[in-house]
Amino acid sequence: MNAYEPSLSRRAFAGATVAGAAAAAVGLPATDAAASGPEERPFRASRSLGRHSRRPNILFILGDDLGWADLSSYGSTHIRTPHLDRLARQGVRFTDAYAGSATCSPTRFSLYTGRFPGRTKGGLAEPIADRTAGLEPTHPTLASLLRDAGYATALIGKWHAGYLPDYSPTRSGWDEFFGNFGGALEYYSKLGLGGEYDLYEGDAEYQDLRYYTRILTERASEYVGRDHGKPWLLNLNFTTPHWPWIAEGDTEESAAVTARIKAGDGRALFHNDGGSLDKYREMVEDLDRSVGRVLDALRRSGQEKDTLVFFASDNGGERFSYNWPLSGNKSSLQEGGIRVPSILRWPARIEGHQVSDLPVYTPDWTATLLEIGGARPHPAYPLDGTSLAGHLLRGADVPERDLFWRVRGERALRRGDWKYYRGKTGRDQLFRLSEDVREQADRATAEPARLAELRTAWERVNGTLLPYPS
Repeated sequence: MNAYEPSLSRRAFAGATVAGAAAAAVGLPATDAAASGPEERPFRASRSLGRHSRRPNILFILGDDLGWADLSSYGSTHIRTPHLDRLARQGVRFTDAYAGSATCSPTRFSLYTGRFPGRTKGGLAEPIADRTAGLEPTHPTLASLLRDAGYATALIGKWHAGYLPDYSPTRSGWDEFFGNFGGALEYYSKLGLGGEYDLYEGDAEYQDLRYYTRILTERASEYVGRDHGKPWLLNLNFTTPHWPWIAEGDTEESAAVTARIKAGDGRALFHNDGGSLDKYREMVEDLDRSVGRVLDALRRSGQEKDTLVFFASDNGGERFSYNWPLSGNKSSLQEGGIRVPSILRWPARIEGHQVSDLPVYTPDWTATLLEIGGARPHPAYPLDGTSLAGHLLRGADVPERDLFWRVRGERALRRGDWKYYRGKTGRDQLFRLSEDVREQADRATAEPARLAELRTAWERVNGTLLPYPS
């Protein structure tokens, strides 16, 4: 048994009707059986599924600012996400999965490179907001390494790792790109934070003033439905449910936000005077339907069995998101800022109705997908993530390791059940997450040696990273 996998934890039951009492014990609402299904069981590598399956296609889907409990399979009582819940039933639902950082572009850097954001100059921006920073085209990426190993590669949706003319997915290993370069855009006009038009095919502007999520869904459905002659990687990066709070059909609100952008209001897209719980629900449920349409296209193509599908959020939720029982939200290294819903399905190799409380985070998935895809990391750019391929496919133990995060003004490190955290108060804190996922019972005074050990481990890693510019 893996050191991180005791018998099914209380947290792992959240989302199944049969586990209502256990979920209530940690404040998680029980949801209906359609969420995760009554048969959800602790993860074990399959001994029955074919070990000689071909290299899979990879469909890696990111939601944007989706909170840990915004899916009904993760505890939401007011948002219904049947398509993502079905995906979870068909594969593995991770309860202790994390983003590589607490905001958009640093997490994307950690996914694209498999390394801590602080390894690269562009990763120091939290997030990228201008044209001075980006992912250097010379840096190997998940896409470039898989492409060299024989994959077709595409990125559809939000790139957020630098702007033209210096930075682009097509300069960093993706054969095809359709989407936006910036961190946010108005869903109909496609205007970005600076008033620029931000919808591109490759490096050329592409005019389409329909609702953005619908456009991305169509493009992704077309891509997965193609008759590919080799395995493929598709990074599908939705902007939903990121602000502005505009659902499909909200053309009057769209026009109002667009007018403010054109008038020079640099904060119009933040939409601080808009949105509601109900509007947020509409957007998340639309994301769920959109994912469902892409998965339907994949099924119709006949490639479902041999496609590894991964779904997660790029960081914790914001404003209208539901993160209970976690503390904090986007931009914070508290659990609510970095713990994210994460689902993995690969019918050819991994059985369904499973749940895992293995602590994992974004750089691990880069390492895992490279190994599964038969690609080797570049020796000059060693990965910070740990490949989970042996664990997922053969049941190998994952050695105890630290999960590390750094953002301006905050630090965090998780080792097993313990988390070291220093927020903007500058006070070192220590939490035992298996007993206190809400991070309210500070054990720093009771466990000074453990606190010192984890602080030293954090500082050791930090010493290898680029410093923030002053």
